[in-house]
Amino acid sequence: MFKKYYVYIITNENKTVLYIGVTNNIQKRLSQHYFDSQNAKKSFAGKYNCYYLLFYEVFEEVNLAIQREKELKGWRREKKDKLISEFNPDWEFLNNEIF
Repeated sequence: MFKKYYVYIITNENKTVLYIGVTNNIQKRLSQHYFDSQNAKKSFAGKYNCYYLLFYEVFEEVNLAIQREKELKGWRREKKDKLISEFNPDWEFLNNEIF
């Protein structure tokens, strides 16, 4: 049984802010982002109400997922937008797709 690691991009309701993260439990992580945005607002995602999933990739090795996360974080916004549009052309919120 392979463990799965996810690199993901979430946004706020108006799609003006992007947050990139990595996790081995995407459902739990999205719930944590939602909880923080509704309550403590301690994290970047919480402060900007980022919990809407736009993009994700799956990896079997954590080091590859972390490497990809760092790569995406280094990109300019335009390049991130293009990646999201290729994966999710209408920028639909995919939260229910992964449950």
